[in-house]
Amino acid sequence: MKIPSRNCSKVIIIMVLLPLFGLNLIAQDMVSESERRLLIDLYETTNGKEWVHKWDQESPVSDWYGIQVRNGNVAEIKLFRNNLGGQIPESIGKFEHLTILNLAFNNLIGEIPKSIKELSQLKFLKVEMNQLSGRIPKDIGKLENLGEFSAFNNFLYGKIPISIGSLNNLKVLNLSSNNLWGEIPDSLGRLSKLEVLGLFENSLNGAVPSALGNLYSLRELVLANNNFGSEFPMEMSQLANLRIF
Repeated sequence: MKIPSRNCSKVIIIMVLLPLFGLNLIAQDMVSESERRLLIDLYETTNGKEWVHKWDQESPVSDWYGIQVRNGNVAEIKLFRNNLGGQIPESIGKFEHLTILNLAFNNLIGEIPKSIKELSQLKFLKVEMNQLSGRIPKDIGKLENLGEFSAFNNFLYGKIPISIGSLNNLKVLNLSSNNLWGEIPDSLGRLSKLEVLGLFENSLNGAVPSALGNLYSLRELVLANNNFGSEFPMEMSQLANLRIF
């Protein structure tokens, strides 16, 4: 049976485009060799052989547990409750397209790497329920896209960095159950989108700043078990949706 020339042309076009479409999908799932090496560095420095869900380094990176690849770049690292140990490597700051870093509920030690400030696309930073120590990086305020920073139940110490007040997109800040001291910086009053502020069980002191009265989006404020020396400022009475613990 003879195929009409018009239909024949369509068949030829489809046969040409299908392989190209497939190659495009494969390319989107592939990452550069440099990013692959960065992931292997993370795997090795956090005791990858002891992980619950280990990585088969012979398989494509897009198949590795907790890794999301978009447009050929590592976009998400989600290794929640995966028995990570050791330290977060400084090389973590080289993932230029990373939007989510979730290393919560593991056994990580050491400091939050200073290089974390280089993750300019980061929206979620979750390192709660580990054994991290040291100070919160003072330049963390450079993460202008950050919407959540959760680091509760660690051994972080020192003052809350003033630069956190520059995180204009921050909605959740939870630093409860650490060893933080000093006063709550007035700069937190600039976090106009903040909905949850958790500072429970630290060694914070001084007065609760009146600037927190500017947080009109705030729904939950957890400040118990600190050493604050005065009552809450009157300015906070105007926050109609606020619950204080």
